[in-house]
Amino acid sequence: MGRALCFSHLTSQILFYTFAFLVLALSPVQSAGVTRHYKFNVRLENVTRLCKTRSIPTVNGKFPGPKIVAREGDRIVVHVINHLKHNVTFHWHGVRQLQSQWADGPVYVTQCPIQSGQSYVYNFTITGQRGTLWWHAHLSWLRVHLYGPLIILPKQGVGYPFPQPYKEVPIMFGEWFNSDPEAVIKQALRTGGGPNISDAYTINGLPGPLYNCSAKDTFKLNVKPSRTYLLRLINAALNTELFFSIANHSFTVVETDASYVKPISSNTLLISPGQTMNILLSTHQKTPNSSFLMAANPYTTSIGTFDNTTVAAILKYTAKILPVIKPTLPGFNDTATATKFNSKLRSLASRSYPARVPTKVDRHFFFTVGLGTSPCPKNATCQGPNGTKFAASINNVSYVAPSIALLQAHYYRLLKGVFTVDFPGAPLIPFNYTGTPPNNTFVSHGTKVIKLRFNTSVELVMQDTSIQGVESHPLHLHGYNFFVVGQGFGNYDPNKDRARFNLIDPNERNTVSVPSGGWVAIRFLADNPGVWLMHCHLDVHLSWGLSMAWVVEDGPLRNQKLRPPPLDLPKC
Repeated sequence: MGRALCFSHLTSQILFYTFAFLVLALSPVQSAGVTRHYKFNVRLENVTRLCKTRSIPTVNGKFPGPKIVAREGDRIVVHVINHLKHNVTFHWHGVRQLQSQWADGPVYVTQCPIQSGQSYVYNFTITGQRGTLWWHAHLSWLRVHLYGPLIILPKQGVGYPFPQPYKEVPIMFGEWFNSDPEAVIKQALRTGGGPNISDAYTINGLPGPLYNCSAKDTFKLNVKPSRTYLLRLINAALNTELFFSIANHSFTVVETDASYVKPISSNTLLISPGQTMNILLSTHQKTPNSSFLMAANPYTTSIGTFDNTTVAAILKYTAKILPVIKPTLPGFNDTATATKFNSKLRSLASRSYPARVPTKVDRHFFFTVGLGTSPCPKNATCQGPNGTKFAASINNVSYVAPSIALLQAHYYRLLKGVFTVDFPGAPLIPFNYTGTPPNNTFVSHGTKVIKLRFNTSVELVMQDTSIQGVESHPLHLHGYNFFVVGQGFGNYDPNKDRARFNLIDPNERNTVSVPSGGWVAIRFLADNPGVWLMHCHLDVHLSWGLSMAWVVEDGPLRNQKLRPPPLDLPKC
């Protein structure tokens, strides 16, 4: 029914909006930047890792995919041609998409998928942002292979608020499966159990020397003494938060999620899926008699199985083969180290880069995030807890994807049968969230959203639950940056905890981890009209329904309104 509605309404309105679209499309957000064109040919390519050759989806035959580089104010045009049998979409993770909401990319949220043999042009302008972001597929588990850096340099003539590095290097963390990840998640959804884990982690697509049959598949970073290198870290791993360290070296964190931070010196950091982080690495003054491993291993408190291996790359000062020194990494469940690192992050909050934290709050929300279960279908056998199926939810609502894109339904007012605006702003039945779990762990299912008026200031507290075990959840909000004003362990207490919120220089992010067995509070200003997905960036939890969406209404001015969809928007 939704599909028929979509086609009939689009057909009846196409002539009316064609002229409006052409006028607006030829008048993008004005900036002093240039237009940068990229072509993404999405096709299969044979890739060998761990002595296992697989035919995997790639962009332009590369794994990881090509680097997109632009300056603040530039317009980016990416022509995607899908040669796969799979449908595909792409998300430009962290880009705010001001007046380019149709280019955000999550499937059935801002667009229907690009079908096999079809194409779509993503067209957006980088407004008021600079730093390290990334792009990735946003359909099923395709992003395990389809991802790459998106680097936004400052405007011409504008420097960094830290020493100019000698060289800049993207470092992308990922995961490798010897089997087809699409088959892995399909089997898990069919049986209701947890999916099989990855076989290795990767750095820039390579597992490194600590895995069997992988010594030659190692990323090597050649450096010179007495130099400063900017490492642009991106966690593109599918389901794992990672600790990272470099043997016998410390570094300085200067940016998170493309927002500058007060410099933090450290020898270990934590980076969650979806997050980016820029660090300055100062090399030794003299050439050492060793090479050094840059290594990462998992951080998790999950009771389920996980890939407990270590990925490594080599930092080397000479072309000679020298003894390699390994770093000491935290244990996989070292919550104390994870918390200590995250608690240090603060916005730069300078005159040039102020922290515009909403101090007045129009609407307060409280979300529980975590796992639950769904009943096993009749005459089936399920492998989830006690014969059920694993599910995930926010405020006990497990997200169900609609048959047409939410943004289309919102724009054309085709709400009936697509989504409802009754997503609960707080748990319907409060309980001891981090204590003994309730007996009934079943979740509800639906496509529900929260509607916000333009320029509404929002405070959102996200609370982990102990249902199926406490666990850290990296939550990503599309279309916005937000400020992490508070976090803690146990159950959130508004009378006690809100008084300790940092409203001066909180960390600005687009992805934040809800602490394992704890809570995090964020604030943002709803000044970007459209439909914006918020979801866990552990893709297994995303597949189980740990998502919701915000609908932000138009503002009064022309540049505060949702524009008509582009003519080549994929059909429903």
